[in-house]
Amino acid sequence: MYFSDIIKGMKKHVGEKLRECRLACELTQKEVARRLGVSQPVYNRYEKGICECTYLQLSRLCDIFDVSADYILGRQDY
Repeated sequence: MYFSDIIKGMKKHVGEKLRECRLACELTQKEVARRLGVSQPVYNRYEKGICECTYLQLSRLCDIFDVSADYILGRQDY
């Protein structure tokens, strides 16, 4: 397995967690994007695992969804 494959898998996992959190909070992508300060298409790419968010954006997403970064990154189950 190549390092690039590991990175792709991580992006996909983070995207799935973001989607899971967004749906649990009953928010639309547009609402999350507005709170995050990005466009809806950019946020959509985060959920699809196409693009990575910055550390600052990850911190803001944790605040929006009231979860830890470890949860979004898959290091914790709650």
